[in-house]
Amino acid sequence: MENQSAADRNSGVPRMILESPWDDVLQEDLELLAQDDSIPFGLLKGKTVFVTGATGLLGSQIVKTLLCNNRHYGTNIRILALVRSKEKAQKVYGGLLVRDDLQLVYGDVTQKIECAGQVDYIVHGASATSSRYFVSNPVETIATAINGTVNMLEFAKLRRVQGFLYLSSLEVYGTPAADAGLITESYSGYIDPLSVRSSYSEGKRMVECICASYASQYEVPVKIARLSQTFGAGVDYADGRVFAEFARCALEKKDIVLHTKGQTVRSYCYTRDAVAAMLLILLKGEAGTAYNVTNMDTKISIADMAQLVCDTFPQSGIHVTFDLPQDLASFGYNPEMVIALDSSRLMALGWKPTVNLREMFTRLAKSMTIDPNNG
Repeated sequence: MENQSAADRNSGVPRMILESPWDDVLQEDLELLAQDDSIPFGLLKGKTVFVTGATGLLGSQIVKTLLCNNRHYGTNIRILALVRSKEKAQKVYGGLLVRDDLQLVYGDVTQKIECAGQVDYIVHGASATSSRYFVSNPVETIATAINGTVNMLEFAKLRRVQGFLYLSSLEVYGTPAADAGLITESYSGYIDPLSVRSSYSEGKRMVECICASYASQYEVPVKIARLSQTFGAGVDYADGRVFAEFARCALEKKDIVLHTKGQTVRSYCYTRDAVAAMLLILLKGEAGTAYNVTNMDTKISIADMAQLVCDTFPQSGIHVTFDLPQDLASFGYNPEMVIALDSSRLMALGWKPTVNLREMFTRLAKSMTIDPNNG
């Protein structure tokens, strides 16, 4: 791994530039997060936070939130952002790379983590995210999850970090029973271990067990955020997930085509609310414990969500249509199910969601329209 040197920085550019000057929607989210009194930013004053998956949607917004808090309050948080691609890092962070409170660390979580200096907190978000990738590259999906997390946990153990957050997924619950109701953190649904699509779900489950084991055996203060599907400002225009496809259809005035009956029911979370939750879990959560991250008021089926998008953007004149393929498995979709998470444990830490589903799509679409990095 290679740390970005001071020679790579342009010292002639002011340090305290805006975190998302090209996207007003995302900048507003970052400002609200940085000034959120429910997040104990004071615990991070003068500390170093190491973020993996730092060019991803949530990893990058955690980094930018901390930078925004520094700009407003002089918290002097030092952020180390682990990235694999210099080109992608430049696209995500742009002029922020001249700031002296942000340092890129080039490398891969599947390799030994080497980084000089003190590290106080770790947010581990590096992961495969594409359903098609889970199906086409199941071995790599599992290897990244397990080997990458073990490397980060070993790094955390040696550095004696004060907090470690692992970004997990609602997919650890597999396919819940039809009468499961709201899913709490103690629930365990069915996952078919012989399905290659399970490479992601089973990988997340195994990694959670590894995290709990490091917390128990080595006293690494690992906390786990089980994220529902999360979207909002900052999503890349070309993102292949269902929420982005729906928003693109509205922007491009194309009918929404569903390749399933759309009967799967999920709950969702806005990116700003998820970032607030993750920072709260990192700083106030209990080691060895998992927390569901979702807005319980957003429970909806895929088909109904598609119709909601049509209704939210009537000027697009789009409709919902169905095209059911014979080889549905090639799309990487999960079986149809009802899975709505219970976020009561997280709310007990002082968190509450602030953005409803309709506003999530409104802000997503506006952000996708104005961000020059999107498309």
